[in-house]
Amino acid sequence: MQRALLAAILVGAAAPVVGTFLVQRRMALMGDGIGHVALTGVALGWLVGSWAGLVPQDTLALPGAVVAAVVGSIVIELVRERGRTSGDLALALMFYGGIAGGVLLIKLAGGTNANLISYLFGSISTVSSADLWWTVGLAVLVLTLGVGLRTALFAVSHDEEFARASGLPVRLLSMLVATIAALTVTIAMRVVGLLLVSALMIVPVAIAQLFARSFGRTMMLASVVGVVVSIAGLVLTYWQDIPPGATIVVLAILVYAVTATLQPLLRRPAPPRDPHPDMVDDVLLVDDVTDDGPLSRPAPTA
Repeated sequence: MQRALLAAILVGAAAPVVGTFLVQRRMALMGDGIGHVALTGVALGWLVGSWAGLVPQDTLALPGAVVAAVVGSIVIELVRERGRTSGDLALALMFYGGIAGGVLLIKLAGGTNANLISYLFGSISTVSSADLWWTVGLAVLVLTLGVGLRTALFAVSHDEEFARASGLPVRLLSMLVATIAALTVTIAMRVVGLLLVSALMIVPVAIAQLFARSFGRTMMLASVVGVVVSIAGLVLTYWQDIPPGATIVVLAILVYAVTATLQPLLRRPAPPRDPHPDMVDDVLLVDDVTDDGPLSRPAPTA
């Protein structure tokens, strides 16, 4: 439970940070595409571990997922940048190829499709010490890059042409966004699973956007929401025998539904503000002025 709690906090804090950039780039489903590619990496690591005689066979599953996810995210970014194929089509190819490759490689490794279930839907209760160390290292890296370079990454995510005109290395920063997205997917797969990781990256951001009015505040609030729903979902699974990953995602969606419903009621109308307080309000229009002075207007009739 201690390892699971620490993993939930780290993933809940890191995933929305990356999701903020993906939402800004209008690539909210990129996490799903990377997750499917990471499944192939999991199976490939399983296959290499089987050939090497490692015990357990999935010792290299997480490193394999990291490599496959990073390569897949870079390919998606290159395809999007060149414009030869639309981003949606590239993600679709990653979806189908990732799932098919994972199923095929796990069979070659001597395993069954059931061995992939814990990676597809999460298995936070089985997080080992090695998995936890991987999670800590990758989460720290993601948070450091995402928060430390948020200004430059925001510029690239918001308007690439403006960022390029400002002298920023757009291609390098775009690849960096794709890479930290891939790392986030791999660290979250044990908590919510590869099929649900995109929800933990995007839904807290959607909740934060209902209240925050700046990019920095959106990122901070989304990270707080991610930690809260991750801890709450884990606590519920401690008392009830329910899937932790699905519980965390359902909680996040419920929070969004409630806040989206109540937000218009809680929002106070902004008081009227004079855009030019230094100017006199009684300004006569040019048409209302003659050489002799202001034109007299007839009194309104009933």
